[in-house]
Amino acid sequence: MPGVAAYESTFAELEPRLRKADPAWVHDLRRAGIERFKTLGFPTLKEEEWRFTRTRPIAELDFRPAAAPASKVTEEDVVSRTFDDSHCHRLVFVNGYANPALSRLSKQRGVWMGPLSLALSERTDRVKNLLGQRVSEQRFAALNTAFWNEGVYLEVADSVVLEKPVHVVHITIPGATPAMTHPRLVVVADRSAELTIIESHIALDDAPYFTNAVTEMVCGDNSSVTHWKVQRESMRAFHIALQHATLGPNARFSTMSISMGGALVRNDIHTILDGEGIDARVDGLYLAGGRQHVDNHTYIRHAKPHCHSFELYKGILDGHSRGVFNGRIFVDPIAQKTDAKQENNCMLLSDDARINSNPQLEIFADDVKCTHGAAIGKHDEDAIFYLRSRGIPAIDARDLMVYAFASEVLERIGETALKLRLEDDLFAWLERSRRERG
Repeated sequence: MPGVAAYESTFAELEPRLRKADPAWVHDLRRAGIERFKTLGFPTLKEEEWRFTRTRPIAELDFRPAAAPASKVTEEDVVSRTFDDSHCHRLVFVNGYANPALSRLSKQRGVWMGPLSLALSERTDRVKNLLGQRVSEQRFAALNTAFWNEGVYLEVADSVVLEKPVHVVHITIPGATPAMTHPRLVVVADRSAELTIIESHIALDDAPYFTNAVTEMVCGDNSSVTHWKVQRESMRAFHIALQHATLGPNARFSTMSISMGGALVRNDIHTILDGEGIDARVDGLYLAGGRQHVDNHTYIRHAKPHCHSFELYKGILDGHSRGVFNGRIFVDPIAQKTDAKQENNCMLLSDDARINSNPQLEIFADDVKCTHGAAIGKHDEDAIFYLRSRGIPAIDARDLMVYAFASEVLERIGETALKLRLEDDLFAWLERSRRERG
């Protein structure tokens, strides 16, 4: 089995080129990353954080860094697999390489956006103080740090409102051998800045590959950041992602993760409320059928008083799929007047689908309002009977119930074109699920 040794060997092959291309401090980060991954290795089922998720399928395949794409990607390829983003800035990466022809950027005073490799020279001090500083202990984030080929850096200055959303598109074109990409996104919103960013992960072929993504966000005092991530990977792909956001006083932060593809998916969402008066929203929706496995681990830390967080994750599972939700809210001793709510609901469309749900509260302050809950079950038969009594066929009645269940999350998307596309995707997924059941 290739395992950790294969990644160590691949890094050794790439290191001469990386050392030549990178500033010395970046290469030091890369070396520390591969050493960290070498020390920790792949997680096992004996580890509490991974006890329901086997990463052995990733360890068993000899993934190599994705090559620059030989085939051309078109505008239609992007829009047909994401949404009509003609009103957005767009940055496109194919197999981890920037694609200027499909990217679309316009300049705005107080905004820096572009490839991370360029930011290393033009925004050196800011990037150096941020890159990898808050995620270095995570094993797959360390692997990303060792291998990232290209990424995105977005910085919005004090009191600047980014006029258009930024759409970051990561496209994988799998080759004859299993390939891996390591996307990196770094977002900085300074004091009173406002921005919206959308991540899309898509594929142009159904073959095994490994996406290992890291997103780092720092939200300054009184900033407003909205972030949506949509994952539509190949049904044979592996998708591991870590998102880490640090929020300053009075920040308003909203993030949402939508998972629709992938054979094995793991999302770690870490949100640190590191100032008073913060309002944070963490939402997610995941769809799984066949033998897909989707694992969502969220961690919200209330590190300062007078903050509010609300979390809603919903899953829809069919076939022999497996879901995992582990939601942890941690309240520091000084975080008095915390108001935190967490809810995880899952709808099982098949007798063979399973969900492991583990909501957690760790409270070390005594003047707080914290609640959490989980609800798992099938669709409401009484409601379906009512719809059928009004002349709606049984299958359509079930689909309407599923849509109603998912819409509580989708309605929070303020980008109309994206929301409508996700609704279409939901009904297309239900149609495929119906065909697979025969």
